[in-house]
Amino acid sequence: MLKHVLTILDLLDDPAASGTSVVAALTDAAGGRAGEVEVTSQTVTGPKGSTDFVTVKIPGSAGKTGGGSARTLGVIGRLGGIGARPERIGYVSDGDGATAALSLAAKALEMFSRGDQLPGDLVIGTHVCPDAPTRPHDPVPFMDSPVDMSTMNAHEVLPEMDAIVSIDTTKGNRVINHRGIAISPTVQQGYILPVSPDLVSVYETVCGIPAQVFPLATQDITPYANGLYHINSILQPATAAEVPVVGLALTTETTVAGSAPGASHETDIALAARFCLEVAKELGAGSLQFRDGDEFARLEELYGPATHLQRVSR
Repeated sequence: MLKHVLTILDLLDDPAASGTSVVAALTDAAGGRAGEVEVTSQTVTGPKGSTDFVTVKIPGSAGKTGGGSARTLGVIGRLGGIGARPERIGYVSDGDGATAALSLAAKALEMFSRGDQLPGDLVIGTHVCPDAPTRPHDPVPFMDSPVDMSTMNAHEVLPEMDAIVSIDTTKGNRVINHRGIAISPTVQQGYILPVSPDLVSVYETVCGIPAQVFPLATQDITPYANGLYHINSILQPATAAEVPVVGLALTTETTVAGSAPGASHETDIALAARFCLEVAKELGAGSLQFRDGDEFARLEELYGPATHLQRVSR
């Protein structure tokens, strides 16, 4: 995986980085089977510039695209931008969500080309913007995005996803004091659910240390547009999805701004990508759950739906 991380980082650390260049690199990774996968890019313009949304769809051996029933994992690389030019020179920490998602795509496409096919379909979405704006945030500045959150969700939260892992650099806070990666509790339709024991097992296998779980507040799972304080955008896909969503945070022991260059750790990005790959294998094989379906149904039966938290307001 680290090989793909280094390749993708080199590709993205460029003022001319674009969806077109990423699609070309990922198509090469698929080799002679490129015609069997879907790798696309779409440029979208917003009030603060433009960005390229990249989508990768890789069929599984028992996946729904081939008429099977294996569940589809969605992986979203969430970020404002990979660069903050001209304010900051070079690739910034905020880009790690995109790098992890695209490195996963490159590895899964390479596996597919070699005949090592995942059981379920894998759908990956992120966006590429080398000159995104920044915005104030306490305790350190955040990266902003050329497009709003609803636009991001429209291009990245796709209907074929049965469960979603949202990867985001989550270093601009004082509540996660761990260098590496951390997972969130599962979130679905306005409810913060228990941490998945299956995801804990994958974490501990991949990382070789006890699972690190970061806390969530109710505000964190509501839309950005309501103006409330959010830890960052990591759980924003949950505001648009009906399926369970888990945040996968790239973390540090100290507070690091998303707009900081020179703050990315290649081995941590590789951990995030490897975690997602193993989740994709087990979800498609039916041996992993993001949440207890019966308990979620009972929760709604007792207390009603919480989908109002997925909206900007009542």
